[in-house]
Amino acid sequence: MELKMVGTGGNSGGTISAQDAIFGREFNEALVHQLVVAYQANARLATRAQKDRGAVNHSTKKPWRQKGTGRARAGMTSSPLWRGGGKIFPNSPDENFTQKVNRRMYRAGLCAILSQLAREDRLRVVDEFRLEQPKTKLLAKKVKDMGFDEVLVITDEVDEKLHLSSRNLANVAVIAVRHANPVALVRSKNVLLTKAAMAKLEEMLK
Repeated sequence: MELKMVGTGGNSGGTISAQDAIFGREFNEALVHQLVVAYQANARLATRAQKDRGAVNHSTKKPWRQKGTGRARAGMTSSPLWRGGGKIFPNSPDENFTQKVNRRMYRAGLCAILSQLAREDRLRVVDEFRLEQPKTKLLAKKVKDMGFDEVLVITDEVDEKLHLSSRNLANVAVIAVRHANPVALVRSKNVLLTKAAMAKLEEMLK
């Protein structure tokens, strides 16, 4: 599998050989969907809480007598059928949303996403991606000169200069290769890999 390279000035840098098992795999939509859903679910926090009929503040007095009123029988105002009553199946703060994904499935899903990005010509490789100074303008100009309006940059390590320069750009994200995840890859319009990051990906996903 040959991946296109790009120079810092936007000029074509030829191609680089990559492993077919990682960048030349068929796209598995069902697997990728499962991966994205599981990743988002595992990041979810159980911060919501509701009250059941035993926890709501109410009176235990019977609202009206059992017979003779023509109305339905009612025992107390905490009934879930009543407005202000408790929930039948309330959400709990200790609710667990996590979904298990096997390691082989996770790796196969990442490979499928990377392969699809390469097929759609949305994946590029660069020798290295560094800044001389931690300035947002420098990073914005560098990305624009390379021909990207929106890009996810994956490097082997994110130094302080890249971190400080990219945190205020809405269309540019810079992450370390160990933080590459299916949600970030699927949402990105373009992906830029450094050579070192590509080597680490091939080592991690083989």
